[in-house]
Amino acid sequence: MTVESQLRIYRIKEGKMDEWLSGWTRGVLPLRRKFGFRIDGAWVVPGQNTFIWILTFDGPGGFAEKDAAYYDSEARKSLRPDPAPFIEKAETYTMTSALDG
Repeated sequence: MTVESQLRIYRIKEGKMDEWLSGWTRGVLPLRRKFGFRIDGAWVVPGQNTFIWILTFDGPGGFAEKDAAYYDSEARKSLRPDPAPFIEKAETYTMTSALDG
């Protein structure tokens, strides 16, 4: 089983960082954990409207399968507040450890 991580960099709409953080910490974060993901860190870049986090999955089925199940779940579809509309731009980078083996 390969451990796979994603570096996610979000530019949050001007003036919406507090709402974003509220929805992410109260909804996305616990739901991701419920689906077996690990959050290796989450950061706000002050003055840049930027939120950065690292999401990891090392369970059966792999990252892509579990990520699809997360987004297809009724729990995700019914998240309130849903922080997704506050994302202006998203960058996602799939990563594997350079230190394995």
